[in-house]
Amino acid sequence: MGLCASKYLTMERWIGRVALVTGASSGIGATICRQLVGAGMKVIGAARNADRIQALSNELSGMPGSLTAMKCDLTKDLEVLNLFTGIKQQFGGVDVCINNAGMSHNHSLLDGTPEEWREMLDLNVVALCLCTKEAVASMKERKVDDGHIIHISSILGHVVTGSAPIHFYTATKYAVTALLEGLRQELRAEKSHIRVSAVSPGLTETEFSPRMRNIDGKQAYGAFKCLQAEDVASSVLHVLSAPPHVQIHDVLMWPTQQPA
Repeated sequence: MGLCASKYLTMERWIGRVALVTGASSGIGATICRQLVGAGMKVIGAARNADRIQALSNELSGMPGSLTAMKCDLTKDLEVLNLFTGIKQQFGGVDVCINNAGMSHNHSLLDGTPEEWREMLDLNVVALCLCTKEAVASMKERKVDDGHIIHISSILGHVVTGSAPIHFYTATKYAVTALLEGLRQELRAEKSHIRVSAVSPGLTETEFSPRMRNIDGKQAYGAFKCLQAEDVASSVLHVLSAPPHVQIHDVLMWPTQQPA
């Protein structure tokens, strides 16, 4: 029997369960939605551009699960709270929360502005914390003790590179690493079986870097073979597929080839 058919890697227990994916309109988030719907989950995709999520939902009609688009500016606390209220009304609550939304500005610490720093913190850290808090509350309210929180972080949450324009972004991802461990300890202290994990990819070919650097994709990713959004989404499903007694803490992902 192959590994993918083994007991260890099975998404069967998640069929029909509810997953929230933030930053779902493109790139890694959209690809995670696609794979979760393929695995039979009821997926809510949240982003400011709900039209792109709806287009993906239409594309995925007929697959085992479903994708519902919900418009939300995650940097607005009230919109996040309303998002969870809408999910409760329509689906009952959240069983899996995948905090994927994130952004960066292309300025060094010496050239950046407080406005840019706050914008990164609001999305990469504060919104992640609020979504996590509301998701855990939703699980507890319904006595769901096998839920899962997954942060899509970055290899930059574990190493500081010499690339000055991403140093503040790196700081936000170090914060995610600390928040991951802090939440694990808090849930353990409560004797909860809700799991918390992170997937921390290296350079991944999406719209993220070209948008940040205002260049085309070939300039951003042409030097070597990067990770693909599908690679990251597959790691998310691997984390979810682990047996309930196994908590995969943080999946670090590097491209096998690195730039010179």
